[in-house]
Amino acid sequence: MVEASPAKALDYDTLVTLREKHPAWRLLASTHAPLTIAFLNRAFVESNRREIAQPELVEALEDLLYSLREQLGADRYPKSAAAYLNDWSDADQGWLRKYYIDGSDQPHFDLTPATEKTIGWLSNLTIRSFVGTESRLLTLFELLRQMAEGSQADPSVRIGQLERRRAEIDAEIAQIDAGHVPILDDTALRDRFQQFTQTARELLSDFREVEQNFRVLDRSVREQIASWTDSKGTLLAEIIGERDAISGSEQGRNFSAFWDYLMSTTRQDELTELLDNVLALEAVATLNPDPRTRRLHYDWLEAGEHAQRTVAQLSKQLRRFLDDQAWLENRRIMEILHNIEATALAVRDEPPSGEVIEIELPTADINLPMERPLAGPEGAIRLADVTFDDADGLDVDPDALFTQFVIDKAALTAKVRRLLRRRGQVSLGELCRLEPVEQGLAEIVAYLELAHSTFDAVIDDEQEEIILWDVDNPVGSTFVRQARIPRVIFVGAR
Repeated sequence: MVEASPAKALDYDTLVTLREKHPAWRLLASTHAPLTIAFLNRAFVESNRREIAQPELVEALEDLLYSLREQLGADRYPKSAAAYLNDWSDADQGWLRKYYIDGSDQPHFDLTPATEKTIGWLSNLTIRSFVGTESRLLTLFELLRQMAEGSQADPSVRIGQLERRRAEIDAEIAQIDAGHVPILDDTALRDRFQQFTQTARELLSDFREVEQNFRVLDRSVREQIASWTDSKGTLLAEIIGERDAISGSEQGRNFSAFWDYLMSTTRQDELTELLDNVLALEAVATLNPDPRTRRLHYDWLEAGEHAQRTVAQLSKQLRRFLDDQAWLENRRIMEILHNIEATALAVRDEPPSGEVIEIELPTADINLPMERPLAGPEGAIRLADVTFDDADGLDVDPDALFTQFVIDKAALTAKVRRLLRRRGQVSLGELCRLEPVEQGLAEIVAYLELAHSTFDAVIDDEQEEIILWDVDNPVGSTFVRQARIPRVIFVGAR
């Protein structure tokens, strides 16, 4: 990836370097650019696919090549689909990323950030029937206002700003009370919706660049491990330092803040409601919005999960490194022992004269089997005839000691499916509030097992939920117990 500072972003030398080395420029200058961009856009961008297995991608490309050869001639695209995919994923091109995932022997493909930028830039070249400017101007003013107010440290100034905003809100409320309700016209609605969809697509494409940056870090870690000759502690300190540097960078902090905001159940429900309301507007319907717009936040979640998995590869690589080092240390111990044995054999016939070393003679505890005494009759147990009084006057049922219960996982699965049919997702805390816990902590553990084995679930370790349930007291009253667990969100059944 070629980077340039903003001050020299378009100078001559930088442009020459970009033309020679940047994959996006090579893609635009490619002879088969229309085929490459059209296919990759349909396969990855339009469907928001983050990884596609080679057989599936080859089959889709073969169908497109067959159609084009029927129109343009059999010699128009002479190579096979697999050959084109290998060319596009070659390091000299850099338009596709080819890799293997755990548990599969088939190669998988994904777009590179440079290819997605190219597709996004080309999509903006098409003529639009309507180009809005008002919403973007308002957005710029709002961003400037947020920066100006957010950087103000003087309390009196901040209070003055808030009071002005409160006065504006009070004036708007008074206007509505008087019967003057301002409503956006169709032009303003289409303007804002176009800006929303464009920003949403750009945000979705940014995930690939974030994931690529973490992947570069992972590659550097693997290279360090392969060539490291110093101590293990020094390497671990350096690797962890680099990972903390990425997490603490502006991009890392920004991605973390975005992910925390998106993982909020309240925000997701609000996004779903807002999208349903906006897409139902007649002015928006005339723009023929993409059907996937209704589930944009789920696409963001899926893309974010891929970025999180890339970060998890760093920890996996560290564990693998520790296992390799332990094996090497054990091998070194065996080599030392073999050297001792070889040296002992070499001097066996002519042992060294004189005193070589003094060691204490080993001693062992002698325990002869025949010294064990024979078994004898045990003394009879005598029970005292004592009557125990119930000092507290409690009516305790001893049958409670033998009371057992079984968690009905089928019933719990039905509860989760019933809620998911009414909404797109539900957290474990909300599920336990709607369907109260009846069998205590064991029921909560069963829900966690279902999230791993039966449903597609997202676990947010950064946020916690408190789950409450009632417990019967032996005296007849009840008391409340609680469990504090990471937020678990059920998003669908497998």
